[in-house]
Amino acid sequence: MTKEIELQKSKRLAMYFLAFAAFTFIITLFLPAERWWVGLMRAISEAAMVGALADWFAVVALFKRVPIPMVSAHTEIIPKNKDKIADNLALFVREKFLDVESIVALIQKHDPAQKAADWLCAADNTKKLGNYLVKITAGMLDFIEDAAVQKFMTKAIHAMLDKIDLSQSAGMLLDVMTKNNRHQALLNEGINQFASILAEDETQTFIAEGIVDWLKDEHPVAEKIMPSGWVGRTGADIAIKAASRLLNEINENPDHQLRIKFDGYTNDFIARLKTDPEFFEKAEEIKRYLKNDETFNTYMGELWCDLKDWLKRDCADENSVLHQKISAAGQWLGETLAHDANLRQSLNQHMEDAAKKMAPDFAQFLTTHIRDTVKGWDSKEMSRQIELNIGKDLQYIRINGTIVGGCIGCLLYLISHAQELFQFLF
Repeated sequence: MTKEIELQKSKRLAMYFLAFAAFTFIITLFLPAERWWVGLMRAISEAAMVGALADWFAVVALFKRVPIPMVSAHTEIIPKNKDKIADNLALFVREKFLDVESIVALIQKHDPAQKAADWLCAADNTKKLGNYLVKITAGMLDFIEDAAVQKFMTKAIHAMLDKIDLSQSAGMLLDVMTKNNRHQALLNEGINQFASILAEDETQTFIAEGIVDWLKDEHPVAEKIMPSGWVGRTGADIAIKAASRLLNEINENPDHQLRIKFDGYTNDFIARLKTDPEFFEKAEEIKRYLKNDETFNTYMGELWCDLKDWLKRDCADENSVLHQKISAAGQWLGETLAHDANLRQSLNQHMEDAAKKMAPDFAQFLTTHIRDTVKGWDSKEMSRQIELNIGKDLQYIRINGTIVGGCIGCLLYLISHAQELFQFLF
């Protein structure tokens, strides 16, 4: 049942009460006036009609103009006072609901930090929180324009490249990496790996075959006379042993000449990276290449699409990593708040401080919005909406007025005819 139908039903019911009072009054006009009960019924019906009509006028005057001389100026109350209603409503909301004292008292009364802790400690709630935030994330991804993000990422990378001095940065990075002779550890690892490669059968065979091929190319006659296979294997064995002996010497001697040369080369290379114009130009050339290379820029743009696809797949998965991380974070926060009274007190205090600072501005914004919105409504439409929402109860005022008027009429009649009735009864 709609509000319109309910309002019409209540109006008809109020009208039935008025009609019954009027019908009763008319009936009494045709009955013998000397009978006391006829006078009583007439008095009751008269007062009931007066009460019903008075309350009808009061209710109608709220919403519509009643064309009665000397009275119509004070009808149509709600449409005429729309702006006053807007101002008073906004003022009421600001002073009774959004004042600083009320909001601070609300925080102190309900202890929001404790309630948040209790809520987050429940596994079902953190799961709901994770589901909700994951859905929001998935929804936001669909609203993001891929081309705009790709363009932004490309611009950001280009701006970063413009600000970075590749040569200086590489020099500083190598400087850090070689601090405390860390590069010597790298050399040791390279020596060990090279020694391991030399010890492999495949390496020895490769060197032996290389020696045989050299003999065939450089000394074809000698190769035919000499046992080339034996020469190749022997030569490979000699070369590997010599190389291994050299590597062992370098590995065991921290002051080996090769290590010293490696130090010198490394320091010289780092210094050139920091100061040599040739390296600077080479670094700028690399930057220009990266900024203008179509393949590189396409790849950087596609990074966003790959990230977005991964996030959407993860959000769609019930056991997603993102969901688990959010749930775990919520659970941790709830447990931390639950076991740390000082943290809860601090959080509530911060809320109170924030309320004191933000409440006036928020109240001003909201009340201004309420006032401007109500003032922007059509007067008749606003009056109609108010009547639809409270008109049903107002019609009961008319019904009550009819009943109360009849009761008052009965009481007044009995008082005014008390002597006659007393004589009649006794």
